Amino acid sequence: MQVHQLQSTSKNKKKKRIGRGGKRGTYSGKGMKGQKARAGRKMRPEIRDIIKKIPKKRGYRFASPRGKSAIVTLRVLEKAYEDGDTISRQTLSAKRLIQSSTEKSLDIKVVGSYPLKKKFIVSNLSVSKGARMVIEKAGGKINQLR
Repeated sequence: MQVHQLQSTSKNKKKKRIGRGGKRGTYSGKGMKGQKARAGRKMRPEIRDIIKKIPKKRGYRFASPRGKSAIVTLRVLEKAYEDGDTISRQTLSAKRLIQSSTEKSLDIKVVGSYPLKKKFIVSNLSVSKGARMVIEKAGGKINQLR
């Protein structure tokens, strides 16, 4: 048997080519105009739109690992402490001006421009420029071991 003697068992059936005129009309089952009717159309998958809507690492839902400073005002310190007292993390925690969890994890900052009548010694706490001026003007000291 040779190649020219081979015969197929199935009929030769041509593939239907739509969208090129012919028996199906001008639109050939694709409807009228639009992206879906064009040749070589590439539709954007819906899952891609869903993924793009999810907030990424730096978006509004991103929780910063460092966190913010716990703030203590001079007005609160004036009421809670006596003249000549030392203000530190431990004393703030003992007087319950900050939470015990805040004491260990976050930085504590003394802020405010409230005029003081008492002398304080602030140790190992961050102090704003305005609070530093008020404390030193009242005769207090700021000890930074960092």
